[in-house]
Amino acid sequence: MDKGNLTLLTDFYELTMMQGYFNNHNNDIVIFDLFYRENPFKGGYAICAGLEQAIEYIKNLHFSEEDISYLRSLEIFNEDFLNYLADFQFSGDIYAIPEGTVIFPMEPIVKVIAPIMEAQLIETALLNIINHQSLIASKASRIAYTAKGGPIMEFGLRRAQGPDAGTLGARAAIIGGCVGTSNLLAAKLFDVPAMGTHAHSWIMSFEDEITSFREYAKLYPNNTTLLVDTYDTLRSGVPNAIKVFSELRDKGTMPTRYGIRLDSGDLAYLSKKARKMLDGAGFEDATITASSDLDEYLIDSLFTQGAKIDNWGVGTRLITAEDSPSFGGVYKLTAIKRGDDEYEPKIKVSDNPIKITNPGNKKIYRVYDKESHKVIADLITLQEEVFFEEEPLLLFDPQATWKKTYLDGGTYTLRELLVPIFISGQCVYESPSVMEIREYCQKEQDTLWDESRRIVNPHRVYVDLSSKLYQLKTDLINDHVLK
Repeated sequence: MDKGNLTLLTDFYELTMMQGYFNNHNNDIVIFDLFYRENPFKGGYAICAGLEQAIEYIKNLHFSEEDISYLRSLEIFNEDFLNYLADFQFSGDIYAIPEGTVIFPMEPIVKVIAPIMEAQLIETALLNIINHQSLIASKASRIAYTAKGGPIMEFGLRRAQGPDAGTLGARAAIIGGCVGTSNLLAAKLFDVPAMGTHAHSWIMSFEDEITSFREYAKLYPNNTTLLVDTYDTLRSGVPNAIKVFSELRDKGTMPTRYGIRLDSGDLAYLSKKARKMLDGAGFEDATITASSDLDEYLIDSLFTQGAKIDNWGVGTRLITAEDSPSFGGVYKLTAIKRGDDEYEPKIKVSDNPIKITNPGNKKIYRVYDKESHKVIADLITLQEEVFFEEEPLLLFDPQATWKKTYLDGGTYTLRELLVPIFISGQCVYESPSVMEIREYCQKEQDTLWDESRRIVNPHRVYVDLSSKLYQLKTDLINDHVLK
């Protein structure tokens, strides 16, 4: 498969709709919003990720001769339409929230302004890319938060749903807060730290445990982390590790970094016992790394139990987002511009309030408390609206309008979240490195109140609508109800 050309990574009906637009000479300019409805993991926020891959997808968007031949073989597309596809290139505008940004439900992560055939074609791939990486980045941020600053290593490749999920998932995990990955391909592609120790098979391949430890220490004198649970953690593993560390100390060849790894058993109990044994032998700076089906809930529980763990290797439950395997992003039409006319706002109405879309051409302001720099709320407005920090600001919950927050002028700051990515088909955005995005993401998470970051029953950060947008939405709903 041509990894650079993902043009056919789309749902079949996108092409059949495109042909319908083509045959009806309909190529109006439209606006689509990509957003999600509920935070994953029952959390208080999510992390946006995947934009770099979305950019590459748009840049490489074209129908090859092989693609055209395949579509012709389906005997459903006419030649005029296939000729149009043969010369296809994206010509629209795309605005997006930068990767690593904290995001909330119902606000546009990506805004596409383009001829309807172009905007329709890219729906599925954009959702696929943004949904997956945002999900994993959000999971990683939760795990990193519960680790209280202890390094998190991503170890999930062998359990990921295929090579792409494992590799791009590792990228997203680092954005969310992991310090490195065991996935060597991801480390190479994204210039992030490659990390790992050794498997039980290394130890089992030697005649005894201590010989395997000695050989490993000899091979890797600068970073010696020994896996101690192959046979008996407390009766052989830890004592043998201490013996090897003592030999190295006596020879004056102590590793720069050294310690043990626990991969099974009662991690709280074993880590406390191991810590006592290491400290008693004079190895207070030896680290204890834990792995074994970890996630944010187990890490939080281990801290509650007083576990003595310094580093965390997290695999399956991170890379698969085990407890919330779908991000739930959607892509909805919000406005149409016919010829030279103004944008006509569009709305999807539903019996389910959460499925009613926000119409029109919009932008997002993030509202911060000026003193603490913490997020107060996000405010979705129409594109033409302008707000000034020196003026009072009234926020209200669009689902429960009686819930209001009044901010005096000068007590808050505003930041527009959507930035230009493509203008007239040309990319105008330069993606930062993954480690730069990670650093930015850490700062973003620091703008959240602790109440919004807690793992269970977090405080909700409100996403409000401006009065003008709320009125437009209400009018459109009423128009449809009356019809």
